[in-house]
Amino acid sequence: EQISVALMAIALSKRGLKAKSYTAYQLGIKTNKVHGRARILDVKIEKLKKQIEKGVIPVITGFQGMNDEGDITTLGRGGSDTTGIAIAVALSADECQIYTDVNGVFTTDPRICLKARLLKYISFDEMLELSSAGAKVLQLRAVEYASKNKMPIRVLSSFSESKGTLVEEREDMERPVVSGISSADNEAKLTIRGVPDLPGIAAKILGPISDSGIDVDVIIQNISDEKTTDFTFTVDKDDASNAKKILKKTSKLLGGGSIEVDDNIAKVSVVGRGMRGQSGIASKMFQALADNEINILMITTSEIKISVVIEKNLMKKA
Repeated sequence: EQISVALMAIALSKRGLKAKSYTAYQLGIKTNKVHGRARILDVKIEKLKKQIEKGVIPVITGFQGMNDEGDITTLGRGGSDTTGIAIAVALSADECQIYTDVNGVFTTDPRICLKARLLKYISFDEMLELSSAGAKVLQLRAVEYASKNKMPIRVLSSFSESKGTLVEEREDMERPVVSGISSADNEAKLTIRGVPDLPGIAAKILGPISDSGIDVDVIIQNISDEKTTDFTFTVDKDDASNAKKILKKTSKLLGGGSIEVDDNIAKVSVVGRGMRGQSGIASKMFQALADNEINILMITTSEIKISVVIEKNLMKKA
């Protein structure tokens, strides 16, 4: 990041433009203390505003910040998007433009489905659901930050003149039943078997997982006749090994059984604000999968999203 901003500032200067590179440390982008997954708490803009008033183009490192002790922190996956949006919010910009290698947000991955369409507009709710379900065009935390602060995001391509996709809330926005389909194969499924079926058992299982900074996605609990339960959930594949170690300790404490891990899974999601009050979407999705002999392992839903977990090798077919 630091090398990139220096080179960009030099390139702009060679074109006769005033430019200056800054690190997050120099600007005072404050974060919490969670290294690798730090969250932005504040952005100091006094220095930035002075440079802009002088006609200088600031080129700023993304992906990093500084905690209260002055240590450099990193924001994790998609951190540069989050940095850009945080600066746009601090400056009260009209919108934050994020340039990527695609023309904008599509109804699904155009590399998998040739019928994918570019969306002119999409709501924050829908973009949040698509990002959480595996859409890679915008990182989830960046969309969360923009949504919380009502900062419109325009997704554009670095390689074309496309007008891209505008992510914002609009009262007059068209609400198709399904706005997009996303998929992800970067999760693993963990199951802890034979734990007592008692009030609070979910908290006892997931509490230590959460305390370790591991995000849990899809959750299923199955009750047996012997007053025990099998508890299954998904996490990021990179966290699976650590989650398994934690579950082994939890199983011993609860008197449970074996721990199973399956990373040969994928998640396919259908998202659309028009699903609110619209019946039959789930049944059509499940029937389409059944007609193509795709077995569903897990299901989770929200007001505007239906997600299924399936075998990884069937993701593109689904």
